[in-house]
Amino acid sequence: MSERLALILGATGGIGGATARRLLDDGWRVRALVRGDASRLDPRCEPVRGDARDAAAVAAAAVGASAIVHAVNPPGYRDWAGQVLPMLDSTIAAARATGARVVLPGTVYNYGPDAFPLVAEDAPQRPVTRKGAIRVELERRLEALAASGAAPVLIVRAGDFFGPGAANNWFAQGLVTPGARPRVVRQPGRRGVGHAWAYLPDVAETIARLLERDDLPAFARYHLDGQWDADGREMVEAIVRVLGDPAVPIRRLPWWQLRLAALVAETPRELMEMRYLWQHPLRLDNARLVATLGREPRTPLVEAVRATLASLRCV
Repeated sequence: MSERLALILGATGGIGGATARRLLDDGWRVRALVRGDASRLDPRCEPVRGDARDAAAVAAAAVGASAIVHAVNPPGYRDWAGQVLPMLDSTIAAARATGARVVLPGTVYNYGPDAFPLVAEDAPQRPVTRKGAIRVELERRLEALAASGAAPVLIVRAGDFFGPGAANNWFAQGLVTPGARPRVVRQPGRRGVGHAWAYLPDVAETIARLLERDDLPAFARYHLDGQWDADGREMVEAIVRVLGDPAVPIRRLPWWQLRLAALVAETPRELMEMRYLWQHPLRLDNARLVATLGREPRTPLVEAVRATLASLRCV
C-alpha cells in the first residue's frame, strides 16, 4: 500500500491532535498546518507554517494529501462569524485542487429542539443560535463540494468533546478547573436531562476506521452515540469516582455568574448561547455508523474520565 498523507488543520487542538496521533499510529504521514507554537504537535507530524484563513497556504500544504482534516476553530469561541467560514473556504479550495477528501468533526449546534431527543443524520437542521447557523452553512458548502464531484466529504458528528489534550470544552471549562484537584464538581444540566459526550480518542478512532473504507459515498455523514449520559449525572459522578473521594460535592453550575460574565467577556457569552443543549436531552443516533463499521469505538467512561483528569492535571 502506498504511503497515505493527511493534512490536518487544528492539529494542536483536541480533536485535531487526537486524529493526528491515531492516523500516525495507522501508518499515515501527517502534515500539520500551524500558525503559532508547534511544540504541542506530535513529533511525528510534519509542521508547515501557515494560517487556515490563507487559501494559498492551505493549498500548498495540501499537495499530495488524500485527506484534509478540518479540525480548526477560533480559540476561545472568539469571532466565529468572522473566521469559521473563511477557514472552511480555504479547505474547500485546497480540496478542489487536490481531490482530497475533506473530513469534518461535526457538532450538535446544527440542531434545534424540534430535532430532539434522538437525532439521525437526516434530521432537519434548524438551529436556534448564531454558531448553529454557521455550522449549517459550513456543512451546506461541503455538501455542494461533494455534489460537484471535485472532492468527497466525510462528516463525523459527536457530542461535547472531552479527553487528553483538550481544554476548550465544557468538561474543562464547566465541570472542573484545570491545574488542581477539584474541590467541587459542577453540573451544568438538571438531573434527568440526558447529555451527549464524546471521548476524543474514540472520535479519532472512528474517523480513522472510516477513512480505511473505499465504499463511502461522496458525501458521507455519520453520528456517534459517544458517552451518553442518560440522566445528566453519570459524567459528574464518574469524576467523583475517579477522584476517589465521595465527599467531593457535586453542585449546579452557577449560570447566573456566567450570565454576568457574558456582559463583558466573549467566551462566557458564547457558552451562554449554547445553554439550551443542557436544558433538553439530545442523543445522536449511531445506527448508520454501526451498520458501516459493525460497532462504535467506545472507551469505558471511568477510564476516559481518568485519562482526561490526568491530562488536565486534576489528579
